[in-house]
Amino acid sequence: MQHSGGIPPRQSLAPLYVQNRRDGSRLLSSALVICTVGATQIHQHWGVLLTSISAIVCIYWGYAYSRLER
Repeated sequence: MQHSGGIPPRQSLAPLYVQNRRDGSRLLSSALVICTVGATQIHQHWGVLLTSISAIVCIYWGYAYSRLER
């Protein structure tokens, strides 16, 4: 099915990261804070889970941030 008209088709999935450095740095710093909070509670099960998930997000967002243009 072809799309016609002046409105572009909607993307099927939302992007997993923003397209500018200012918002990207805010996301990355928030994820780092959440990771730090989880790391302070690493002796509890929820701390391990929070640290693991947020560390993965930090790595992904750090890579995405480094690929953004200035």
